[in-house]
Amino acid sequence: MLTEFADLNVYLVEPSPVQGKVIVALLAQQGIVSIERFDNAGAMFERLHAQVPSLIISALYLPDMAGTEVVQRLRADPATEHTPFILISSETRPQVLDPVRQSGVCGILPKPFTAAQLGTALRATLDYLDADIDLDPADLEALKVLLVDDSPSARKFIRRVLENLGVRHFSEASDGTEAVAILEETMVDLVVTDYNMPEMDGKALTDHIRQKSWQNSLPILMVTSEHDAGRLAAVEEAGVSGICDKPFEPATVKALLAKILRPGS
Repeated sequence: MLTEFADLNVYLVEPSPVQGKVIVALLAQQGIVSIERFDNAGAMFERLHAQVPSLIISALYLPDMAGTEVVQRLRADPATEHTPFILISSETRPQVLDPVRQSGVCGILPKPFTAAQLGTALRATLDYLDADIDLDPADLEALKVLLVDDSPSARKFIRRVLENLGVRHFSEASDGTEAVAILEETMVDLVVTDYNMPEMDGKALTDHIRQKSWQNSLPILMVTSEHDAGRLAAVEEAGVSGICDKPFEPATVKALLAKILRPGS
């Protein structure tokens, strides 16, 4: 079990020697000493044949492929599909970053980033890897969770976090319409849903659960890359139990599980 930043071994994909040196120094300040830097993604993937690290950090723009392709290739390979990934980029356009968010990452850091921002992403990495939660394992194992997201990679990432905590029973849906059909016939204890989905989005699904479902008191965790304040306010008013940004924050779901399994605590 990895419990400290110093326990992490990191592969860093950064083509700039200057930027690479800066990032390595920042990682060292966090206590990480096992760091291998690669100038391109191809060299990093070759290294993966010998050893899979506990964390991969990559720039967005690389000589041989984009960071979006790096994380998608990682998620497509059973040997690396659960490896934590952090993206570093000065890019801010949602259409560029959303594919990375949907793939399941522990953080997206701006360039340049601060030690505090790096620390947040590293803590999310440890939360993803660490199954430490102060709850009865039997309660977690009995919990039934419905995952709703049109991205299979995002569902896989969230499922991995919950499995690490001891959750074993899952149903999955690719949009709200599928989720509604499942909820009509299957009792669950928690719904974890994306916001932006085809057919029926997370807001409409939340409205349906609260107003029309026989399971209208279900805890609902909304996981979203949406940043429109008005839309998020509408989601909160619809009755979600929590809102979590993409990249998915394992600490948020830990807190929600504690609230579900220890009501009134």
